[in-house]
Amino acid sequence: MNDMRGSDAGSGPHILVVDDDQQIRKLLGRYLAEQNFRVSLAADGREAERRLTEGRIDLVVLDLMLPDVSGLDLCRAIRARSPVPIILLTALKEDVDRIIGLEIGADDYLGKPFNPRELVARIRAVLRRLSPRDTAPMAPVLRMRFGGFMADPTSRQLWDPDGREIVLTGAEFDLLLALLERPGRMLSREQLLDITHGRASGGFDRSIDVLISRLRRKLGDAGSFQIIKTLRNGGYQLAARVDLAPGPEVPPA
Repeated sequence: MNDMRGSDAGSGPHILVVDDDQQIRKLLGRYLAEQNFRVSLAADGREAERRLTEGRIDLVVLDLMLPDVSGLDLCRAIRARSPVPIILLTALKEDVDRIIGLEIGADDYLGKPFNPRELVARIRAVLRRLSPRDTAPMAPVLRMRFGGFMADPTSRQLWDPDGREIVLTGAEFDLLLALLERPGRMLSREQLLDITHGRASGGFDRSIDVLISRLRRKLGDAGSFQIIKTLRNGGYQLAARVDLAPGPEVPPA
């Protein structure tokens, strides 16, 4: 495998691995290719930017420690122009950077050292969450109205009361959908993490708090009435009423 070009072997989703450690790049590139992913590799931010312009990338695995640019800055730059999912690779001591990464739009993170099998499981989980749900031909799509907003679970879109689309990352939409499907119910951080990420919470895992904060900002959720309420010593609750409304019909595939 050419280290800088990566491999086009496999017919699965195209993964870009950005890591300045040559050994890690090669090992991940080889392992992901064996799992039927297409793989491109980049040793630094400049190479990553070039890979992103050369063709469609379905997911980015991004190390926070790069030689020419901060991984956080690169994550922010990617997210500003693209909804491509991003999984951060972080050292276990980098709690602050990990939280900031989630705040600026990363979809998940994995602490180093890690088992490549776990990374593949995280990649597949993120891609699965972002894949359109199977829908019967011409079946009506039910959208969700809440607090003046409209969410479409099939297209994974959200509109504000004026009809303007609010762009959410995959992780943000997953969390919103978890709340919309359980209106009025108190959901603990552990429950939300299990629903949205399929894993138990670590002792210092603040990813749900970060995602809630991001969602609130995008919803303009402030003032005396909050759509998403924080319950003391409990978790979070969707306080708005949710009504189902038919959306456009889905044409045959």
